[in-house]
Amino acid sequence: MSEKTAAPPKADASASYDRLDQLVRQFEKVFNILIPVVAIVVSLLIGSIIILAQGASPLEAYAALVQGAFGGAYNLSNSLVMATPLILTGLGIALAARCGIINLGGEGQIVMGGIFATFVGTLPQLQGLPAPVYVPLCLLAAFLGGALWAAVPGYFFARHGVNFMITTMLLNDIANGIITALVQGPMKEADKFAPQSAQVAVSARLPILFSGTRLHAGFLLAVILAALAFFVLFKTPFGHDLRTLGENPTAARHAGIHVFGMQMVIVILAGGLAGMAGSAEILGSQYRLRSGFLSNYGYEALAVAMLGQKHPFGVVIAGILFGALKSGRGSMARAADLPTSFSMVLSGVIIFFVAISPILMKLPRYLALREMNRKNRQSGSLSGTV
Repeated sequence: MSEKTAAPPKADASASYDRLDQLVRQFEKVFNILIPVVAIVVSLLIGSIIILAQGASPLEAYAALVQGAFGGAYNLSNSLVMATPLILTGLGIALAARCGIINLGGEGQIVMGGIFATFVGTLPQLQGLPAPVYVPLCLLAAFLGGALWAAVPGYFFARHGVNFMITTMLLNDIANGIITALVQGPMKEADKFAPQSAQVAVSARLPILFSGTRLHAGFLLAVILAALAFFVLFKTPFGHDLRTLGENPTAARHAGIHVFGMQMVIVILAGGLAGMAGSAEILGSQYRLRSGFLSNYGYEALAVAMLGQKHPFGVVIAGILFGALKSGRGSMARAADLPTSFSMVLSGVIIFFVAISPILMKLPRYLALREMNRKNRQSGSLSGTV
């Protein structure tokens, strides 16, 4: 005579939560890769529709974009040069986001970094310094400029809870006003009509890595700092505390993490990296200060950080992608008779998908619950078999 086996006791609640957490993490790993890919693919598809409406071939347009961005050493160097400030600023934004802080002040921090670097790079008393001393001095000044510009709103945020996004965004306009006043006044090049500074000293300029290209040491610096950020984030106790604070501030406080100090360190690092982005452009490409010398780079760097999933190496890849869009847009416009601003459409769609990614990231938990319920039903049906 057959007997039904007794149903197993109800699983412990903590074991169920552990299983759910494990499944969520598995799905999140997939989504972290999938969301940026989907954002890029959808932007290309929407761009194709617009190109077809113009009576041009999307394949020819995108082929021209790739050729203009990566076709030959000079074009590739242009893409990497344009990516450099995006990577540096994006790294700072990514670190802040890991700590739960959204930095919208990259634009102003870039400007202040450029101002400080130009001031040191054109100071007559320092003109005789050798390059190994002068270049790091200018970079340090730029870091200080960006850090100071972020530290003020950072203090009021960390100590008094003042909205960091609003204050940093408002400071962008102030920074733009300051640079305009400086290049038309105290820092204006002598005996020149154009509102710009004098050129920085030759010994203060970032060296070119390969002759015949525009690629300067700023890109190498950005990659090194990305590797350093990865090490700090994932291999040190400081990085663990930083990520804990970003994921669960209440737990971080109960764990004894000094929240005020951590937040101040992060906003200073974020502002300093953005300041170095401004100096990389001045010392490596333009060699003089102008108003709007890196217009909108601070906001685009926010998209770079989010598209790179706030991971240092993801930021490098996303920065190169956006740099390629900037570098190759002229070739694409000529090939398909499109306005050069068309690349902004592609960037805008990518940014849109990045913006809604928090909504999409709710799917892993939903899928994990479905998977867990399915397995529970299967185990229940097996336990009831004869």
